[in-house]
Amino acid sequence: MEAYEMVIPYSLTQVLLVPLIFAPIVYLAGRQMGKNTGWISVLPLLYTLFLIGNIAVDIQGGKSYSESYRWAPAAGLTFGMLVDGLSVWMLITINILCLMISVYSINYMEHRFHEEEHETGVHTPNSAYASYYALYLLYAVGMMGTVIATNLIQFYLFYELMLVPSWALINNYGYGERERIGMMYFLWTHVGAVILLAGILSSYWITGSFDISALSGVVGSPIAGWIAIAILIGFFTKMAVFGIHIWLPYAHGEAPTPISALLSPAMIGIGAYAAVRLIVIPLQPVFSKFGLVFSIWALLTLVYGGLMALAQDDIKRFLAYSSVSQMGYIFLGLASASTYGVSGAIFHYVSHGLGKCILFGVAGILMSQVGTRSIKEMGGLADRMPLTAVLTLMGFFTIGGVPPTIGFMSKFMIFSGVFTSALTNSPDRLLVAVVAIIMTVLTVGYSLWTVRRIFFGPLPEHLKEVKEATPIMTVPLLVFAVLAVIIGIYPSLVTDYLLPFIGSALHA
Repeated sequence: MEAYEMVIPYSLTQVLLVPLIFAPIVYLAGRQMGKNTGWISVLPLLYTLFLIGNIAVDIQGGKSYSESYRWAPAAGLTFGMLVDGLSVWMLITINILCLMISVYSINYMEHRFHEEEHETGVHTPNSAYASYYALYLLYAVGMMGTVIATNLIQFYLFYELMLVPSWALINNYGYGERERIGMMYFLWTHVGAVILLAGILSSYWITGSFDISALSGVVGSPIAGWIAIAILIGFFTKMAVFGIHIWLPYAHGEAPTPISALLSPAMIGIGAYAAVRLIVIPLQPVFSKFGLVFSIWALLTLVYGGLMALAQDDIKRFLAYSSVSQMGYIFLGLASASTYGVSGAIFHYVSHGLGKCILFGVAGILMSQVGTRSIKEMGGLADRMPLTAVLTLMGFFTIGGVPPTIGFMSKFMIFSGVFTSALTNSPDRLLVAVVAIIMTVLTVGYSLWTVRRIFFGPLPEHLKEVKEATPIMTVPLLVFAVLAVIIGIYPSLVTDYLLPFIGSALHA
């Protein structure tokens, strides 16, 4: 069912075109404006958030909104865009994160460039700011385009568009051996995408269509399982599940912090969304066959990520391994193939997005204010940076599932789905479910231990003069914290879209 009553005409076209058109404008303006270029990149993202919010209001009650254009009729391709109960909160989350991190970048990238000037002795030209924000907008377009695509070729193009600007941002603005790590990130995720493409082309051979809605025609084919695996490997590589996670700690650790704050919370979770859209729903009978294997794989991911996080001293690598662990929870929800489990997985994308964006933002504040990434070199900072300490707790509470934050409800839904699925369909998965819920203590453990090491205990002599960061860096994180509590108290803001859609799709 489609709804158009209140929606501004061509809203979804504008969601993609406005930031795309602004990218060269931002670049040209940035050559004159330097560090203040970030304020211009905020404008298209504010407008797209307004458009998406308008659509969200209009599609309440299980409706959807779509736009479609003739693209390559000879190949049976249309350029289609769709927002429904599954994609609407993905789109809102991506837009809010990109908008606020663009503001956060204004001060952070100034600090980053001053750092580089100090290291190299070479003055940073305004063009560095210009290209950063132009690439940033292209990255946002790639993420939003992936979520609203309705055919597989269009989906693949946007999926790759996420990769190219994010690689360039790591390669040009990252830390350490950024060129090598940027190439490692590019190759890992690109190889995953090529395997995904093999699955897409195989599905076309069976169905004769590139439309995502036609994927259900693959069910019953003798190679349906192989197609599902090929497509899922592409998404699991992006999610960085255990075994194919190698690139993530390096890429997130060495990327500029604002980009880490989008790579981890926004981008890797899109793999989970895509798995639901392309496999879990249309190929449910095929996906369900792998339920036990995927549940064990998810458990391995969340335990391994949590244990590795405990072993880290570098705050950004610590957060990167924490992201691996959080993807384990999302994967567990998907593996249940139940209404609550799959809805909880997508809901956890929103809570992980808000919580981890706060934490990466805090990491950037600590790096700019304290001047180190080493956790053991910090301590006692709560007196000097009380707001940052509170934000850190809010971030950890959100990913740890502590009420009243959003994470409590998303994890509650994941485990409701996992236990329901295990008890009704597959008792052999019950042990996995029990171990998984016990292992949630890992998240709380590494969270509180890290807060203790950074913000409490004696204040080292060299940190006596540390000050709180500027409002430009702290206010965006406060916005995320407030949203995490509001949605935690009123989860129906998200679940009213997700549960009806997932329920009807899985039981159609």
